[in-house]
Amino acid sequence: MTISSSLNAGVAALSANATRLAAISDNIANSATHGYKRVEADFQSLVISRNGGSYSAGGVRSSTQRLIDESGSLVTTSNPTDLAVRGRGFLPVAAASQVEVGNGGSQMLLTTTGSFRTDADGILKTDSGLVLLGWPANADGSVPEFPRDTSDGLEPVQINVNQLTGEPTTAIRLGLNLPATETAAAADGTGQQLSVEYFDNLGKSENILVEFTPTVPATGNSNQWTMTFKDSAQGNAVVGEYTLDFDDARASGGTLLGVNTVSGGTYDAATGKVIVNVEGGPMEINIGQLGSTDGLTQLSDSFAPLSISKDGSPVGNMTQAEVDENGFVHASFDTGITKIIYQVPLVDLPNPNGMVSLDQQTYMPSPDSGSFFLWDAGDGPTGDVVSFAREESATDVAGELTDMIQTQRAYSSNAKVIQTVDEMLQETTNIKR
Repeated sequence: MTISSSLNAGVAALSANATRLAAISDNIANSATHGYKRVEADFQSLVISRNGGSYSAGGVRSSTQRLIDESGSLVTTSNPTDLAVRGRGFLPVAAASQVEVGNGGSQMLLTTTGSFRTDADGILKTDSGLVLLGWPANADGSVPEFPRDTSDGLEPVQINVNQLTGEPTTAIRLGLNLPATETAAAADGTGQQLSVEYFDNLGKSENILVEFTPTVPATGNSNQWTMTFKDSAQGNAVVGEYTLDFDDARASGGTLLGVNTVSGGTYDAATGKVIVNVEGGPMEINIGQLGSTDGLTQLSDSFAPLSISKDGSPVGNMTQAEVDENGFVHASFDTGITKIIYQVPLVDLPNPNGMVSLDQQTYMPSPDSGSFFLWDAGDGPTGDVVSFAREESATDVAGELTDMIQTQRAYSSNAKVIQTVDEMLQETTNIKR
């Protein structure tokens, strides 16, 4: 009976609008929730009667979808490990309860923002119990190649604030001038010395003593020096000796003309480097290329160390950690150095809205979302990572209140339909009296 189908359609409409109101109330309730993705309710008509025959009202069906690909605006914070994704991509996280159990790999969850702080073990996690995941770096700060289609290589990011670390010195660059007057026939042959500090493999301070001895000719100028390297860690034993010849031509006067190896590593004319073996291993020393003015020179009558630089650092305490836009976690030490200790990738999927929504603004890949891939932040389709920032809720309160008014009116109208159908059925009942 057509009038009965009207009643069923009205009841279906009440249910559909109740579903829409539930989605609106959820969105408004989470209007201040960081990283919240709003839910959208959609209606589809249901057609029961086909062409021909009497018409029967089919009513309406409702469906809901969480719009995970919609992003809220970013707001700044004061915590360096407050993170948000700017653009496409998700941060990999895991539930702290699974990480603490430690019985195999934790289920990777995805989120777009989080306020991460260190716990008692130095692990970065949120107050709600989400642990940030990343790839661990090697001791030299490089990140190995991990598989990108699985979360197997990801580990909880752990910041040991009380950690001591130091970096051994492996390279020294010498930029100095030798007095040209000392290689003249009338010179007294006074040598020059320079002590350069370096740090060994245990972070201890050692020195390389560099001695320059001029060659004094019987007549004229030799423009030649003997350079000797001595290592304090080996009782000032000689680890390298070289004969230096300098050019006296008009266009290139004072630059290196040739380097002959007496002992130690052979001089590489292409790079201007020699390699000597100190106590802790090979040490690369750059004295400049032939014809260049940025290494050793022989000009005027003064001995002038112009530029002495080296890598490595003494032992220092970690003071803080920050995450850069490419997802690299940098540990800062009180010695002024920074070191990469983790890389946090960004996870991307073909259909983010197909993921399974979980508590705490987290999502889990599903067959509907497609296979995920772990990208370097800023690479491929992904955006970048912003520290000192959180993502606000994607809820537009004004829009939700407008939708609420529409839903209320639609609900009232369908309730009126049911009331009207009830009155019509009552009139039908009253026909026979």
